[in-house]
Amino acid sequence: MNIPKDHPRYRSLTVREHLAEMVEKGLVTPTGMISHGRGEAFDYLMGEKSTIPALEAERAAAAFLLRAANPVICVNGNAAALDPDNLALLAREIPAKIEVNIFHRSEERMEKLIAHMEEHGAEGVLGRRPDSRIPGLESDRALCTKEGIYGSDVILVPIEDGDRAEALADMDKIVISIDLNPLSRTSRAASVSVSDEMTRALENIIRFARELKHDGNEIDRVINGFSNDSNRKSTVEAICGSLMSEFRDVG
Repeated sequence: MNIPKDHPRYRSLTVREHLAEMVEKGLVTPTGMISHGRGEAFDYLMGEKSTIPALEAERAAAAFLLRAANPVICVNGNAAALDPDNLALLAREIPAKIEVNIFHRSEERMEKLIAHMEEHGAEGVLGRRPDSRIPGLESDRALCTKEGIYGSDVILVPIEDGDRAEALADMDKIVISIDLNPLSRTSRAASVSVSDEMTRALENIIRFARELKHDGNEIDRVINGFSNDSNRKSTVEAICGSLMSEFRDVG
């Protein structure tokens, strides 16, 4: 599809076309397209930019990842398709492990996703040979590795299923979500709920990680000063404020 670069929805339309190509290649499932569209709706309500609460959550995410003993970035089909470069870059910056974990699991699809991440600079990607299960889950998303997801203390989960986010939180992990919907089960279960578009969120977390990584006192200050409940409330208020601004001049 030839999309003019001056189209007001240029980036959104090109991302949709890219995801459609990833469906054809077997990396993304058709239901993943539905999930992406739902997130797009919230991004539109936020003005398609990083809000102040999002930036605060992204700074906290960087601090928690840097302070972790075994930080892990969990990657599903949509995340791998949308921004493998920044996922790999963040893993190197922290440093953190990457593990592929998907709901619609097959050995062929796992190999495709891991190869895709490795082609974009990820190293030592986990997930091929699961040796553990996340308690409380019956789906294939329970399958994981002791070295990665199971043994993590801080885990970043972009575009996550709510039931697995809850199960990871029940394991007493610090769960950092990237989910545009601040009211989703994932956002409610997470310790740090980043309500932002994934590429913007990753770029911001990488930037904050670079700023914080040599300042242990500031890392502690950010962690101790962050309230996820307050941040989620501020996100909802920002969305409501954006909506109401459309009607301020209406008599």
